[in-house]
Amino acid sequence: MATIHEKTTEAAALALEVDGDGIAWLTFDRRGSRVNLLTTPVMSRLDALLGAVEEGARAGRIRALIVQSGKPGTFIAGADVEEIGRVRDAAEGTAKSRQGQRIFRRLELLTIPTMAAIDGVCLGGGTELALACRNRLASDRADTRIGLPEVRLGILPGFGGTVRLPRLLGLRAALELIVSGKPISARRALRIGLVDEVVPTTMLRDRVKHFARERIEKRHVTRRKRPALTRLLERTPPGRRLLLQLARRQVRKETGGNYPAPLAAIDTLSRTVGRPLDPAFELEARTLGELIATDVCKNLVHVFRLTESAKKAGPLLEPRSVDVVGVLGAGVMGGGIAQLLAYHGLGVRLKDVQARAIGQALHHARELFDAAVRRGRLERRAAEEAFGRIAPTLDYSGFARVDVVIEAVVERMEVKQQVLHEVEARVASGGVLTSNTSSLSIQEMQKALERPADFCGMHFFNPVERMPLVEVVRAPDTSDGAVATIFALARRLGKTPLEVKDGPGFLVNRLLGPYLNEAGWLLADGASIEAIDRALTAFGMPMGPLRLLDEIGLDVAAHAAGVMHEALGERFRPALPLLALRRTARLGRKGGRGFYRYEGGKSKEADAAIYAELRDSVPASRRELPRALIQERTVLAMVNEAARALEDGIVGRAADVDLAMILGTGFPPFRGGLLRYADALGLPAILGKLGAFERERGPRFQPAPLLRERAVAGRGFYD
Repeated sequence: MATIHEKTTEAAALALEVDGDGIAWLTFDRRGSRVNLLTTPVMSRLDALLGAVEEGARAGRIRALIVQSGKPGTFIAGADVEEIGRVRDAAEGTAKSRQGQRIFRRLELLTIPTMAAIDGVCLGGGTELALACRNRLASDRADTRIGLPEVRLGILPGFGGTVRLPRLLGLRAALELIVSGKPISARRALRIGLVDEVVPTTMLRDRVKHFARERIEKRHVTRRKRPALTRLLERTPPGRRLLLQLARRQVRKETGGNYPAPLAAIDTLSRTVGRPLDPAFELEARTLGELIATDVCKNLVHVFRLTESAKKAGPLLEPRSVDVVGVLGAGVMGGGIAQLLAYHGLGVRLKDVQARAIGQALHHARELFDAAVRRGRLERRAAEEAFGRIAPTLDYSGFARVDVVIEAVVERMEVKQQVLHEVEARVASGGVLTSNTSSLSIQEMQKALERPADFCGMHFFNPVERMPLVEVVRAPDTSDGAVATIFALARRLGKTPLEVKDGPGFLVNRLLGPYLNEAGWLLADGASIEAIDRALTAFGMPMGPLRLLDEIGLDVAAHAAGVMHEALGERFRPALPLLALRRTARLGRKGGRGFYRYEGGKSKEADAAIYAELRDSVPASRRELPRALIQERTVLAMVNEAARALEDGIVGRAADVDLAMILGTGFPPFRGGLLRYADALGLPAILGKLGAFERERGPRFQPAPLLRERAVAGRGFYD
């Protein structure tokens, strides 16, 4: 091969070589990085190399161009998020979009066949580059995922993606990819016409070269036809209006209008479909400029940084090998954990003392596997194989060969200590024991063990299959090796592990406690169930605090509240209506009645009968409280407790708090996290609010010393 242009230092990420058949290979391979990124220097290098391709094509030396990656498992992961975060001015954002559009347009206008060989992750600008090629071939590897996730950073595709994608796939498919931001598999990309072929990874290079020769010889490439109904909808103005209207309605339902990018993307598509390219590109560039300068974009970039940082966290030790995991307790959590382990290829020994409980757990696991098949995430055969990896047992047989044990029995210290003591004697030396407790002391459990260094907390959140956070709880005697092993296991399960210090409620539940409790005090002040929950969903929480209590289970929540009150004192004293609930038969969703009614597993309206049952602790009639007041009392209670958790060393950084609250509770990412939101409000303002609430409501609002100290010094949590 002949190399065109010697590589300079930064431009080493991109090289161009021409083989003996006149096929040019443009290879992205960023040094010192797992992924390829379209940084500004790389884009400049691409621009220069496209000039060389143009010259070679005119001279007849280059007959086709193939774009590929030099990294296995990744094509191009998109633009540099750090560069996106640094753009503060709309004009600068628009200019960067125009520059990217111009370079990709240069690729698109090449007079020779062009194709992208996609092997692995292809996201954002990488997908837009592939769209600028005439053809796309993808490998069949499991981690080949193609998408446009820009809306998840508060922007939209800005290098021509909103213009090219609907022209290739049609409006409906383009809306789905751009507005959701979710990547799709290579097989799905083939079905919708985003790629022309899917081939085995080992054959991709040979096949794409053969494909290039076919295109040089002008052999026909069959394009997929869209379904007749879709074509009918998209070809008529009324049909397009209907698609766009449905998309807007769905976005507003899912986001509450708090995320401007998906709606801006829909508006952009509505105004560019069918228009000439130049004005369509210009509208895309201006829209990106407007979005990239918003606080929402900067907050979502901040969240991206948090999640990327979490991927590198944890002890720098080699984790122990894990092939088989024992799960103690076949309740809802135990069954969910067992299914998750089996789904990810691990052998599972699921133990309980009751055959009925095991039967229910297996039924729950079966339902989760069936749902994965319906959603296209698993083939039926693979689901059956995974389900077969769960081996139920009423005794400890088989536990001699487990590598990790996850205890998920009833939340009673004496029961947990007993089963942990029993299982430790049956697990080989080097096995790691964990507890899925949500509130009990890991240090106290260690007292029942001969090898406390091999024990830590592994706290999953419900529902296990959906919630991405796992708190890895370290007690004083826990070893780095045990923590490293559980970190690696959590990541294998697709979860984000966060190390937290042992303490009441650990981190997430400790911060949720004052939030949920304050909802009870608001009930005592006369606010209605609906008003409290609507205020917090309007703030951006996925559900209101009272509905969340129903989901947790009112009995479980009451037990946790009692543990927290005993450990942390008066500020955790349960609100009177929540205490009164303990004298009722209400259990929440699982019992069909809580703050809301439930029929056939579906939620109905708030149950007004609850007010009569709580008549000694709530007023006879409801009164309207300002939405802002409801939000301040509940959210600032969490901020105040987060400051105390930092003081106690539960976690070491504000970033840890924010990551945990976003992944563990659904705290709105568009606000950047609990403590980033606090910094945006200003700690002096929060201190003033808490002081006023303390005078009106009592010591539960007493400002944390750390918060007071930083407010007086004019500093934020992130300073």
